[in-house]
Amino acid sequence: MPNFPIVDTHLHLWDLGRLRYPWLASVPALNKNHLIDDYRRACGSVAVAKMVFLQCECDATQHLAEADWVTEVARTDPRIRGIVPWAPVERGEAAGDALSQLAANPLVKGIRRIIQFEADQGFCLKPEFVRGVQLLHTHGLSFDLCINHRQLANTIKLVRQCPNVSFVLDHIGKPDIKAGLLDPWRAELRELSRLENVWCKVSGLVTEADFATWTPADLRPYLDHVIDCFGFGRVMFGGDWPVSTQATDYPRWVATLDDALRGCSPDELRQLYVTNAEKFYRV
Repeated sequence: MPNFPIVDTHLHLWDLGRLRYPWLASVPALNKNHLIDDYRRACGSVAVAKMVFLQCECDATQHLAEADWVTEVARTDPRIRGIVPWAPVERGEAAGDALSQLAANPLVKGIRRIIQFEADQGFCLKPEFVRGVQLLHTHGLSFDLCINHRQLANTIKLVRQCPNVSFVLDHIGKPDIKAGLLDPWRAELRELSRLENVWCKVSGLVTEADFATWTPADLRPYLDHVIDCFGFGRVMFGGDWPVSTQATDYPRWVATLDDALRGCSPDELRQLYVTNAEKFYRV
């Protein structure tokens, strides 16, 4: 385990009494409240100094209410230093008002509009979507790229059209670890990493593997490739709690990552677990 408190760049929380999450009906294991006290307990022996909350796909009409709720939660646990809410960037210029409203909250550091669930592989290249993402720079906001590995090629094209926006790739682009699939994810991740405004979250690997039978060896080729592509200067730790509980507990995920990084320098470990997150999300 790290011998210093870490920054978790990927925390989810939801209160079913406050907001609606339609997707949870199809995931019984997660279809209950997951609150900040639950997270504290789940961390166990892992010391977490700061967290960044990521939007949880509540009903889209409630995206502002979600940001407001998490702002309230941050008053009870000030370790929540950043919020990355949903915003309708696919509206292009018309998304400006929503972005302005969100950016007025000092805890809001970026936006996530999930691409992963879009059936249209070209969704992220539609002119209005591209324009909405380009607007983030004018509001001082970053963009979390939540995609699956089949969408990496188009994601690269999106990022190239938004050179002024800071991006972070969630869950290393969701490669098919369960099937042991490395290509074309491997080559496309390398190409994406050449764009210097893109960072990568080391998160979500266990839920792309077999929930019940994954081993550290299953994850290792993917972890090694991410570090080889992005170096230690543009990677950051993410717990992806509670989604990750489908496949692991929190201390096990940290221990697995820590073991894979054995032999790295203290400075490299601190970059991945702390300083890169502080720099990217300004926390």
